[in-house]
Amino acid sequence: MSNPDFPQNFLWGAATSSFQVEGAAAEDGRTPSVWDTFCRVPGAVLNGDDGDTACDQYHRYRDDVDLMAALNIQTYRFSVSWPRVLPGGTLAGGVNQAGLDYYSRLVDALLDKDILPWLTLYHWDLPQVLEEAGGWTNRDTAYRFVELTQTLHDRLGDRVKVWTTLNEPWCSAFLGYTAGVHAPGRQSASEGLAAGHHLLLAHGLATQELRRAAPEAELGVTLNFTVADPVDPEDPADRDAARRVDGQFNRFFTDPIFRGSYPADLLEDLDAVGLAEGFLSHVRDGDLAAVSTPIETLGVNYYHGEAVSAHPDPEAPGNEAPVERAVSSPFPVPGGVHMHHRDLPRTDMGWEVQPEGLTRLLVRLHEEYTGPAGTRLYITENGAAYDDVVTPDGRVDDEGRRDFLEQHLRATADAIAKGADVGGYFAWSLLDNFEWAWGYSQRFGIVHVDFETQERTVKSSGWWYARVAAANALPAPAES
Repeated sequence: MSNPDFPQNFLWGAATSSFQVEGAAAEDGRTPSVWDTFCRVPGAVLNGDDGDTACDQYHRYRDDVDLMAALNIQTYRFSVSWPRVLPGGTLAGGVNQAGLDYYSRLVDALLDKDILPWLTLYHWDLPQVLEEAGGWTNRDTAYRFVELTQTLHDRLGDRVKVWTTLNEPWCSAFLGYTAGVHAPGRQSASEGLAAGHHLLLAHGLATQELRRAAPEAELGVTLNFTVADPVDPEDPADRDAARRVDGQFNRFFTDPIFRGSYPADLLEDLDAVGLAEGFLSHVRDGDLAAVSTPIETLGVNYYHGEAVSAHPDPEAPGNEAPVERAVSSPFPVPGGVHMHHRDLPRTDMGWEVQPEGLTRLLVRLHEEYTGPAGTRLYITENGAAYDDVVTPDGRVDDEGRRDFLEQHLRATADAIAKGADVGGYFAWSLLDNFEWAWGYSQRFGIVHVDFETQERTVKSSGWWYARVAAANALPAPAES
């Protein structure tokens, strides 16, 4: 193994999201989001956990920014709580100045430490009042999102120069509206498809608005990706199953954004089960032109790939969702698609550790989508959950996470060596936090959080990451 350097000006960051870390759920004018409501559905979240307090970053942001500086973090990717800024979901419902003031203070604290603010406009906390009007199945929500965008740019645009519209719209649409494992907990293939298109429309309209308001800003979106490998590459049915997963997971979003159209094979799959006509009824003239507005950055969230077959895995367990409620497949066309377990290491969440998949993903994205478009790739989330323990002397020796980060950074370096234009890496997550349906049972942070006392303890992976960021290079294997 070599000791790879990274390109000059490669950005070293860490990421969080508003609902997962802020807390202060009912303070200073914030109203409930869909996740506040979902957390109170019996069996929806493991142990009945909620985000009422989370990591209390709303009150502790200055200390957290100091931690970032100590860890040589150059950029912080955070998201905005929509119901903290627009409590009624819309401009007509009024702007909450206290909410805007909080984000303004956070941005100033970051800039005071020479940390680049990387603002994500939407990371799943839709105002509950908008969900009651249809949520993302309602086209109007896309226009309300533009109002949020305008409001935030008017206040922060003089200091925030990098804007991400959406985080993982696949999760918002298909985990939230089709599988039912995420807020708002609906279970409908057609509603997931409608939500997916309206999320893409929201991205496009917000990008156009920001481009008008801030011609020099860097604009983009963050998508989560999988690498779908057929279990038997020689079996046409397995190859087709992998194609369908790729279409419903990856290309549903990449093709409209970079090519201005939905994949033809995906539409054929939808048509075969009677979903295409209803889906296309949501796609109006001009929508895809807006969705494909050029962007400067594509955020890549990668945790693992999938081994896919047309045949069931006799060794696979049943539903792995950490909830008591019944959940559905997130795929609108799930028939004949089966995930298989491979002989790979696993994190404590049960996710496979597959760093070489990241190399292949980045190269593919660059060659097929972003390179021709002149868009730079950023790894905006990558990390692992392990059951960390604070030792009696106050340390957290998370060797598994450090190894995970190193393997995936080496995979990133391999992709760069193969020509992929990758501009930075964000560890997920800065802090242990509220992990959605898993509640507080899974820890992803490079900083440990005691959720009773809110005490922060930098893990060994965090100090290791700080050294890598300072050197802009990975250590030699013997030094790791």
